Amino acid sequence: MSRSIPAAWAVVALLLAACVRPASAPPTREIRLLVYNIHAGKDAAGVDNLDRVANLVREVGADVALLQEVDRGTRRSGGVDQPAVLARGTGFSVAFGKTLDYDGGEYGIAILSRWPIAGQHLARLPVDPPQQRAGGSYEPRGAQRVILRAPGGSLALVNTHLDASRDDHYRRQEILTILSIARDLGAGALVGGDFNSTPDSEVQGAVRAGGLRDAWLECGRGNGLTYPADTPTKRIDYLYLTGTARCSSAVVLPTTASDHRPLLVTVRLR
Repeated sequence: MSRSIPAAWAVVALLLAACVRPASAPPTREIRLLVYNIHAGKDAAGVDNLDRVANLVREVGADVALLQEVDRGTRRSGGVDQPAVLARGTGFSVAFGKTLDYDGGEYGIAILSRWPIAGQHLARLPVDPPQQRAGGSYEPRGAQRVILRAPGGSLALVNTHLDASRDDHYRRQEILTILSIARDLGAGALVGGDFNSTPDSEVQGAVRAGGLRDAWLECGRGNGLTYPADTPTKRIDYLYLTGTARCSSAVVLPTTASDHRPLLVTVRLR
């Protein structure tokens, strides 16, 4: 990767931060959210990438990062507590949600936040019949519900990683729980993650019918493709808006620190 890319990210972050408001406009707050599947702390070639992920979060000026495929203490990751390493590398608070006991440790999803985390809960995404996962476990996938003490008031977030099977059978069930969680949190909640489904899928149709708004469709430029990282052909990573939340800018960042490319979205909240 060219050494000029970090500078380019800094420019992108400055552009995303720019905002012009009429004097009469209602008060708003802006936050920058990164949605990123970090591939268990390795790039597509299997090279450790945690330092690159932490650097990226800082360089683009993200306030919050919704991360998927995060290891804590697994043998494949050398026993590393990846959420703790990322928290130290960014100076952010971290919440980890274990969705699977795996390889001597834990595997799941995590949220990094510039602001304090007031509360967190992992909700399970049950499916029928129960799905066998890596290592022979039947643990269902999960969704993190996190409340942040953000400037201007509390901010509710949902972070998830849906099933990666070729068929939509399990994802169609999992998304129903996600929609229920979003309804419970109410207007203003932001929902993101790796949904392993393209915009034309039944899963994304259910998302739209459930009232979640795809941020990329509001303000993204280009095709929004995020996977695979080297030559992306699919858009499967999303951030959804509810209530009066509005998207002012969305970009897919050109990095190969993982097997996915990260999605960076600037959101305005009233």
